[in-house]
Amino acid sequence: MSENPVGLRLDDAGLAAELPRPDHAQDQIHDVPFRPVEFRDDDLPTALERSAVWLRRVQEWLGEPVDVIAVHLDYNDQDGAPYYEVKLLCNEEDLAGAPVAMREAAQPAG
Repeated sequence: MSENPVGLRLDDAGLAAELPRPDHAQDQIHDVPFRPVEFRDDDLPTALERSAVWLRRVQEWLGEPVDVIAVHLDYNDQDGAPYYEVKLLCNEEDLAGAPVAMREAAQPAG
């Protein structure tokens, strides 16, 4: 792994330790370069609401809008197992907290 010149605190998956995680047990952040953050529910408005709540929390933590390059919707409407899956394809550097670390590094020590 390359050296970390701006002092990012990353977990084993390469995400910022302070990054707010989705709260619901069915929601997750995937492990790929542009990371899909998944919100899954049997009710589409609920999945969308949870994704919006998470985006607001991360934007507040990040101090700027999260770079979301795509939104993907998948669904299963079969009897007995309906679900909706909303995936936000997010910039890995944002989820690692790079903008936060850059601002902290730019501040004069004092």
